Amino acid sequence: MADDATTPVHLSKVLDGLAENPALPAGLVRRLVRYRHGFGHVATRPDLTLDLIEEILASDYHWLLHSLALNPRLPNTIRMRLAAHADPDVRAALAARAREAPRELYERLIDDPDTRVREYLAEHDDVPADLLARLAGDPDPKVRATLARWWTQAPEAVRRVLLTDPVDEVRAAACSTYYARSPHPVPPPDLVTGLLADPVTRAGAVRHAVLTPEVAARLAGDPDYRVRRQVAEHPQLPPPVRDLLTDDPSAHVRVGVFGRRDTPEPARRRIHEDIQQGERPLTDLLNTDLDDDALLQQVEDHMAVSELRYLRLDWVTADPLPYVSSPYICFRRCAARSRALPTDAVIRLLNDDDSGVRTTMATHAPHLVDLTTAERIDREFQPDKKTNWRPADEFTFPPHTLRRFATDPDPRMRCLAPRDLDLPVKLAERLATDPDSTVRHAVAAHPNLPVHARRALLADPSDWVACAAAAAPTLPVAEMDRLLTLAGV
Repeated sequence: MADDATTPVHLSKVLDGLAENPALPAGLVRRLVRYRHGFGHVATRPDLTLDLIEEILASDYHWLLHSLALNPRLPNTIRMRLAAHADPDVRAALAARAREAPRELYERLIDDPDTRVREYLAEHDDVPADLLARLAGDPDPKVRATLARWWTQAPEAVRRVLLTDPVDEVRAAACSTYYARSPHPVPPPDLVTGLLADPVTRAGAVRHAVLTPEVAARLAGDPDYRVRRQVAEHPQLPPPVRDLLTDDPSAHVRVGVFGRRDTPEPARRRIHEDIQQGERPLTDLLNTDLDDDALLQQVEDHMAVSELRYLRLDWVTADPLPYVSSPYICFRRCAARSRALPTDAVIRLLNDDDSGVRTTMATHAPHLVDLTTAERIDREFQPDKKTNWRPADEFTFPPHTLRRFATDPDPRMRCLAPRDLDLPVKLAERLATDPDSTVRHAVAAHPNLPVHARRALLADPSDWVACAAAAAPTLPVAEMDRLLTLAGV
């Protein structure tokens, strides 16, 4: 096969893969540093020498400098030089990835004129507490809001400042139903009444309030469905108010009632049936003339159907046996999270009609999953959202099974075959020419691929596949050299 027939069609992406290749010799790393296209990923390598770092700094090529700043393994002397760089993108990249850095670096960045730098610092939990506390008084509310979301265990004095901030966005982030890090903060008791009175913090404050019948009834009539949802989940909710919320106009609120341990079964069943019957395609909702608030509620109602499938209920997991045969998928999923189920219950859940139940059970009782069951569960896997994980990641299939997968009609199963590091050359070659790009990507780094197959993958029409082929440690040095020559370096 002629060289020009295998020239990469995505040369820049191929060089990105080469930049990540741990087997790239030092001399070729230096050549790649001189490449002035792409995003300079070579500067993120962990094996950069000081002289190469100096060459990158002297290059003044934006993307090389940006990637260098993202490198978490830089000497602190280099980090300090980057912290003083004139390009705010470089300083922001440095702040985003800096971890366990010396105090002097954080002191330099904490007053940076670029808001993004200070926002990134607000997300760090290793910045000295006294420096983080200064960000509670930052002139930009975006920085203060970021700090409120991320520094969940801030000292009480700092939490008080954020909870009483004059900007709605900051107070909402400081008293929320969701934070970027656990454990979630608890507001000082003397502030709860004021937080409940504030529309932007009310939903986040409900869980911290003492829910007397009077307070519960008042909050159950709040116009914000997010407040009512928090009321519906409150452990002190009086039964009469719970029953009132059973018929709430918002499906999002009714899901909260559905998941309560004390909800009567007839009411739970009715909520489940009503939400399922009211499902509408999301595209229908986007064509309405609703105002923003009404449209948001419609979207939340649509999402309630999905939430009924993945709702996590700790009380079900704690006492799983009564729910192994529940008509509600989320109850069976929660039961499957228990590691104390008897064998017959485990087997029942491994054969459940729902993919999520089967998968959850398999990952919580792997010792009871034979290879036939593991294969079946992986074949039938239907994730709730996009993910690179699959049930097969939890199990080790023997070589003869993986080789059978190499000729399987399902490309998902063919992707598993390269996990056999001794896969015969003929099978590896076959997978390298597979019509499905995910299969070619899976085999791109296999050690048994011959040179001509690797060249073909480097020239693959999919940039994802070509990048993976270039990142393979088994790529011959001669091929690495050829790629750099094609790039003119």
